[in-house]
Amino acid sequence: RVNEDTLPIALHHGSLDVAQRRRVEKAMGENALRAIVATSTLDLGIDWGDVDLVVHVGAPKGASRLAQRIGRANHRMDEPSKAILIPANRFEVLECRAALDANYLGAQDTPPLINGGLDVLAQHVLGCACGAPFRADDLYEEVRTAAPYVSLDRPTFDRVIDFVATGGYALKNYERYARIRLNKDGLWRVSNPRVAQQYRLNVGTIIEVPALNVRYVQAGSKGAASRGGRVLGKIEEAFLETLTHGDTFMFAGKVLRFEGIRENECFVSNAPGSDAKVPYYGGGKFPLSTYLAEQVRIMLDDPQRWKKLPEQVADWLRFQADKSVLPKRDDLLIETFPRGNRHYLVAYPFEGRLAHQTLGMLLTRRLDRAGARPLGFVATDYALAIWSLGA
Repeated sequence: RVNEDTLPIALHHGSLDVAQRRRVEKAMGENALRAIVATSTLDLGIDWGDVDLVVHVGAPKGASRLAQRIGRANHRMDEPSKAILIPANRFEVLECRAALDANYLGAQDTPPLINGGLDVLAQHVLGCACGAPFRADDLYEEVRTAAPYVSLDRPTFDRVIDFVATGGYALKNYERYARIRLNKDGLWRVSNPRVAQQYRLNVGTIIEVPALNVRYVQAGSKGAASRGGRVLGKIEEAFLETLTHGDTFMFAGKVLRFEGIRENECFVSNAPGSDAKVPYYGGGKFPLSTYLAEQVRIMLDDPQRWKKLPEQVADWLRFQADKSVLPKRDDLLIETFPRGNRHYLVAYPFEGRLAHQTLGMLLTRRLDRAGARPLGFVATDYALAIWSLGA
């Protein structure tokens, strides 16, 4: 059962209904709560000086992110912030230690400034045309005042303009991809008012994950008869697709029974018991920052720094060094071994989950071409494992 002692504890998550989140924030501001179980929705913009402690579950994935979250406690100029970090595995212990050391040194994991992306520039060009007609010369000079585009050459800029105007070489024969047109007065304008409408609905480079409203109905109803129940919030469609009628899951601090999906809504009812699934969200998969990954590599290569680690973790590293190899700072460790009727390849690039996912897809394709019969792969922030049938 959730919160068996009925303590004044609340939940705060981006998927919850806005009104529910506002009630929680108001109660916290009035000191009516003992604790809030929250995600990154409370990372910034909250100035509650009466928060005594932050309990961070899992690895922070970045030194700056950890500093932001710890800073929610004792948010005053004259008091130190306090936090407890709870790593979920040995690798996360290394990551937490590296993030703490970085904060003590005042180091940040801000990514280096790189040249601006052409996809972002293409969106900006179309956005300017939606706002008002523009001259290419004027827009080029304006874009180059932004630091990421200061070295943008004119031929590249003109190719971006052409891409927005025609859809590029692959789509130039399709009228709907001709989003802007050059008029006789030398001004670029949107080709159709619908283009501006579509742009305003879809502007941005952050991919939107489909989510469905979670609405109460009577048990056994699939929503056909009861459409007036309260909306608890939203859940990503990818999670809901894993459920069958009657499955239970946790949401908004309750155990809910999945009744079905209709249109853009998921229908639920209250359910007893505690053996329920926990929803997962794509936004929870923060990649490991480059700076923190580098610090973990340095820690693996320096046994003197193991003294700050729990004894179980230090023993684990010594065991790895004895039975296999601990990678040096600039090394890539790859282990291969048989287990059962399968063969495994495990690489430790320490480049983050996103890079490892891409590498996993590439390697499985190459191994398949080589006749190694790969069956699948799994990627974490620290390693990539691929398995195949035995020879």
